[in-house]
Amino acid sequence: MGAWQSYRLRLQRKKWRIRAFRKRREMKAVVNRSDNVRPLDLLCFTTLRNEITRLPYFLDYYRDMGINHFFIVDNDSTDGSADYLAAQPDVSVWTTAASYKRARYGVDWLNWLQMKYAHGHWSLVVDPDEFLVYPFCDTRPLRALTDWLDASSIRSFSAMLLDMYPKGRLDEQPYQSGQNPMEIASWFDSGNYSISRNKRFGNLWIQGGPRARVFFADEPEKAPALNKVPLVKWDRRYAYVSSTHMLLPRGLNQVYDEWGGEKASGVLLHAKFLDTFTHKAAEELDRKQHYSGSVEYKAYAASMRDDPDLWCKWSEKYINWRQLEILGLMSKGNWA
Repeated sequence: MGAWQSYRLRLQRKKWRIRAFRKRREMKAVVNRSDNVRPLDLLCFTTLRNEITRLPYFLDYYRDMGINHFFIVDNDSTDGSADYLAAQPDVSVWTTAASYKRARYGVDWLNWLQMKYAHGHWSLVVDPDEFLVYPFCDTRPLRALTDWLDASSIRSFSAMLLDMYPKGRLDEQPYQSGQNPMEIASWFDSGNYSISRNKRFGNLWIQGGPRARVFFADEPEKAPALNKVPLVKWDRRYAYVSSTHMLLPRGLNQVYDEWGGEKASGVLLHAKFLDTFTHKAAEELDRKQHYSGSVEYKAYAASMRDDPDLWCKWSEKYINWRQLEILGLMSKGNWA
């Protein structure tokens, strides 16, 4: 990449950081327990709206993994999510009624919180329906992974988003608060993925899975991106550009080996497709706060009228991280 392109990306990063600084005024702290954060704590950041049913399992999952503190932006929930979060001793929560879309789909809000509170910490950015799986996660806590990344001078860790779904109609098995969603959404597509390289930001662009196969069958190029870089040793100079798909400086996106080898990577099990999905999709379509004129939610609404079964004869039932490594969806690289 030339000097001019590098200069333009530095200017863009500065722009996103200034924008995040300005957007801080849109958020009001409900409870800020950041004084409890210790220098080596692992932090989790998320933005959400009306996720009270998902929150108990989400918090417990990442607590068990080793997250020490959660920083959460509640975007005008009406189901009691903010009050529930405020009662949790390891959570700091902010609320905002401002536009999710005009905050670049929440990226500006989280960029600000990470600038202020995550400097020098390993920071995990996930949605309430995303569950990180990494090599040896069944026997090693997240701290073991971040210690190895530190020792290897690796600043960022990638995870492909893997859409999980049930066998049969989405409304056949009601999800109960506190339940592991993968008890219901236990299937995934193992092979129908396309990968290209974004030359400007240096990241890989992955598409496919059930959303491309069912909701974007006629226009798979419009299917949502599945590439993520959710875990980063944060520095206040960094900034996410588009969700956790890519960030700046661009070197943080180069989480793959261009010479044919493998770097360690994980998977985000994406438990979007539960019985709550139809209502959630209709609500988000009505709010019109999502990317590209909510094209994704328009596709969902059109297909959900027919109650599609996302399962097909090529679907795989989830077992563990080793299965995902065998299928080539993640890698332990040289972490032994």
